[in-house]
Amino acid sequence: MSEKVRLHLRLTPETYQLIGEYTPKDNCTTANDFVEHAVEFYVGYLSAEDCMRFLPPSLATAVRGTIQDTENHICRLLFKLAVELDMMMNVLASELDITPEALEKLRGRCIQEVKRTGGGITFKDAVRYQRGE
Repeated sequence: MSEKVRLHLRLTPETYQLIGEYTPKDNCTTANDFVEHAVEFYVGYLSAEDCMRFLPPSLATAVRGTIQDTENHICRLLFKLAVELDMMMNVLASELDITPEALEKLRGRCIQEVKRTGGGITFKDAVRYQRGE
């Protein structure tokens, strides 16, 4: 056991009562052990607070970079998807004879369906709707 330094403390009765109450809960055998653990914990807390002065800017930069890379990737995928969708719509439009009124009615129905399902629609659902099922 290392040599310890004696320290005289003045505590409020409430704080002294808390030490007595929480000493067994912290698996400490003495109030002295509890106070030592409490001081070590608090010093760790303060040290972490000091780290917050330089850690967040570097962490924020790293997170910002990761988010930017993800945004770029999603944008590229959405562009490719939009091209494919445009191709499909043009192929379908070249073969179908649909009135503007029917197209607007279908658009309204599709908007409602996407809202209702939260975007979870499938081609199978569209086939069922077109067949009147």
